Amino acid sequence: MLERGNIGASKLSLQKNGLSLPRYSDSSKVAYVLQGSGTSGIVLPEAEKEKVIAIKKGDAIALPFSVVTWWYNNEDTELVVLFWGTTLKAHKAGEFTDFFLTGSNGIFTAFSTEFVGRAWDLEQNQAKSLVASQTGSGIVMLRDGTILPEPRMADRDGIALNCEEAQLDVDIKNGGRVVVLNTQNLPLVGEVGFGADLVRLDGSAMCSPGFSCDSAYQVTYVIRGSGHVQVVGADGKRVLKTTVKAGFLFIVPRFFIVSKIADNDGLEWFSIITTPNPIFSHLAGRTSVWKALSPEVLQASFNVAPDVEKLFTSKRTADAIFFLPPN
Repeated sequence: MLERGNIGASKLSLQKNGLSLPRYSDSSKVAYVLQGSGTSGIVLPEAEKEKVIAIKKGDAIALPFSVVTWWYNNEDTELVVLFWGTTLKAHKAGEFTDFFLTGSNGIFTAFSTEFVGRAWDLEQNQAKSLVASQTGSGIVMLRDGTILPEPRMADRDGIALNCEEAQLDVDIKNGGRVVVLNTQNLPLVGEVGFGADLVRLDGSAMCSPGFSCDSAYQVTYVIRGSGHVQVVGADGKRVLKTTVKAGFLFIVPRFFIVSKIADNDGLEWFSIITTPNPIFSHLAGRTSVWKALSPEVLQASFNVAPDVEKLFTSKRTADAIFFLPPN
């Protein structure tokens, strides 16, 4: 399904002193820090200086095409970063291809020393030595005491947003909370081409059945807790009925309806939506389409008497997106 939706996903894990070597990718992405803290360097296309930002759990970072990044963990806790992206222009649908600048699999290991020397204005022996010095690939371990650039708070502007500290878009007591990433609070997602949201569903609460009404896929990674998910597609066919827990990933195709119910310990997830300013239509609650339809249409559509229609429309007049557990 990821391949069909031209969506890729990957995870980066760094132990203390682990450095993910500089690279660029064939896909635009959003990175989300699942655990730990560290430092990231970001070089935007045609930029003359890298942006160096401190990252921690809850951070979302927008990474457009051709951005060069490196990631470093100088803390004892493992740093875990999740990457989502569109693979519409990638070499392989549903997969990221990374191009490392250094290391044993770095792009300059394949160029002849003549080309490297000419490009960098070095003698050929100097170019050969420089390219061959880093024998590691992808991730390397640095020595204790290694000094890397200090993060700058101003570099986060427009690139990174901490979803756990951001202003809530939805906040329902004992129901749940939502932070939506879009071009207003994270402008660079406009270049990335999709938005995201962080949702925290309280214990035994329900998230209203709904769908993305702007032809977007939803790809969801469960961060914490557990619960139940059902997805319904065309012709009234249920395509997914499952129990999810931390570490699970699932995708909701375009226009398919999804609903979730949290277990007693709650359910938290991070999703990307393949549009920078996602819009959802809900099929339960006070903002649902049922509240907009006329009584006569509802009676005819459900083939019920007026008293049944009145009972139906009298429910969920105050609840919006999240529904508290029954008493």
